[in-house]
Amino acid sequence: MVLADALLGLLAGPLLLACGYLFALTLLSRKAVPPASPPPRLRFDIVVPAHDEEAGIAATIRSLREVDYPLPLFRVLVVADNCSDATARRAEEAGATVLVRDAPGLRGKGYALEVAFARSLSDGAADAAVVVDADTVVSPNLLEAFAARLERGARAIQARYGVRNPQASWRTRLMAVALAAFHDVRSRARERLGLSCGLRGNGMCFSSELLRAIPHAAHSLVEDVEYGIALAESGVRVQYADEAHVLGEMVTSARRAASQRRRWEIGRREMSRTHAPRLLRQALQNGDRVRADLALDLLVPPFSQLVAAAGAGLLVGAGLRSLGAPGLTLGIAVACWLMLAACVARAWALSGTGASGLLALCGAPGYALWKIAVVLRARWERPRDWVRTARETPRAGESARG
Repeated sequence: MVLADALLGLLAGPLLLACGYLFALTLLSRKAVPPASPPPRLRFDIVVPAHDEEAGIAATIRSLREVDYPLPLFRVLVVADNCSDATARRAEEAGATVLVRDAPGLRGKGYALEVAFARSLSDGAADAAVVVDADTVVSPNLLEAFAARLERGARAIQARYGVRNPQASWRTRLMAVALAAFHDVRSRARERLGLSCGLRGNGMCFSSELLRAIPHAAHSLVEDVEYGIALAESGVRVQYADEAHVLGEMVTSARRAASQRRRWEIGRREMSRTHAPRLLRQALQNGDRVRADLALDLLVPPFSQLVAAAGAGLLVGAGLRSLGAPGLTLGIAVACWLMLAACVARAWALSGTGASGLLALCGAPGYALWKIAVVLRARWERPRDWVRTARETPRAGESARG
């Protein structure tokens, strides 16, 4: 039993390191003081990549046009990408400049962003481009927060990304907590440490100078992660604008959420396999903390898998302890559980979901099992197309109940 306990404790080492990494970020997740906002002078292009979004695109454009920033200093640029509905017309009616892209052989958000960035740079009027998803509403201070950091030398910025409809169901409340753990906790800590907070796909800002120097050529399933890695390898840190937010709509049913989750898990896995070893090697060679952190972020498994592994460790460790083992495996499992619990508690506090969010956490074990099943299924799938995630506000002809 002693040898078995020692071997299992050794095998649990990576789990302990992953949980310790998340726990350290949790301890450092205090909110930073935002920079002072200068008088507005910078010009922005707000890019909205949209694929069959006629039902909700007008609301997103209204939210963007109502930000607290002089209207002559920004425009909304919608890319109607391979649409089969009236997205382009609805966006134009709402006051956006519309680019229609029809290229069925080159589908994906990355291609849409490439077209929009090229248009923004060729027009030459904007100092920076902002990316906002088509199902999103933004805080009024979004451009103000970006401008404050651009004026201080930032080249890439990520706003806080949260849930637009947290009270729609227990699932969306859990998603609010999950996004707070992945976005708020990690990003706040990285900003305090002077690391790159990473890109989240929604609420991103890039200076025009940066887009000229490092063209956006990311076409994977997680184009935001891919471009964030390219920036890090070029020495560019993504700063975090915690005081401004973008809120995306999350679906309430497991069936609607599964395809999006599979694409995300597949994309993250491919990024980890392709880039994490190189980033770690470069970090060790150059003493680069930013690359080391990005590699760790890619290598840390999804939270649900960490919870499942820690739970298995508790069961096995308790069994070995009852048979007379020293308790190394059990001790590691308990430590992992405590660190993960601290992460969840901090994320719940930052999510703003209150008592309803705390109650929703009771369904977390079932949610974790669902995510694990999605991940396992994703191992045999290779989706490449830009598939529109179903919305709670359906498009024409789409059932709201799904």
